[in-house]
Amino acid sequence: MDTVFIEGLEVDTVIGAYDWEREIRQCLRLDLQMGWDIALPARNDELAAALDYAAVCRRVEGFATAASFTLVETFAERLAEVLLQEFGMPWLRLRVTKPGAVAAASAVGVEIERGCR
Repeated sequence: MDTVFIEGLEVDTVIGAYDWEREIRQCLRLDLQMGWDIALPARNDELAAALDYAAVCRRVEGFATAASFTLVETFAERLAEVLLQEFGMPWLRLRVTKPGAVAAASAVGVEIERGCR
């Protein structure tokens, strides 16, 4: 299985457990690794057979704009479900980082892997 990746995608969303967090939008940084067979698009130089990472980015941004979750874990799980279903990728690794969530750390977050590699 080949991998198409997107690193450092920043999106703003409502995320957090504290009352003040529910009233602002915060930045999340996402890294995605998506399973995709690139042999066919590479063999024929065929854009239509490739995973459209620009469309994936737009979908992630739209998801984040509409989302309002307490937990980063929930954000990651729901986003993974959407991407696997809508883009038909067999496997996804998603890392969601919430910069500034813990003052002594540069970032905290979760990394999940869904689907079959």
